[in-house]
Amino acid sequence: MSDCVFCKIVKGEIPAAKVYEDEHVLAFDDIQPMAPVHVIIIPKQHVSTMLDVDTHQNNLPGELIAAAQKVARIKKIADSGFRCVINCNAEGGQVVFHLHMHLLGGKKLEDQLG
Repeated sequence: MSDCVFCKIVKGEIPAAKVYEDEHVLAFDDIQPMAPVHVIIIPKQHVSTMLDVDTHQNNLPGELIAAAQKVARIKKIADSGFRCVINCNAEGGQVVFHLHMHLLGGKKLEDQLG
């Protein structure tokens, strides 16, 4: 999508502090972090929400999880713990409509539900 900010980051049109990248996934530091470690992990292919993952994209969830494991190790929070969050649609808290996972850590994370 030409107006998608995450697609522009993938194309290199908008700079980002890259943490991890492979042929399918890109991870970069969030510009408005909500924890000492806050990394955004996105598929390079545009998918608007998790509801838009098609059956031909069966590897996509696994690729995001594998990237989260690598990022947690890179950021040195794998042993202490971290949280992964995928928001879906407006009421679910999704702001950028390109599927993405938030990886948060670097401190004890309190329960934000309820």
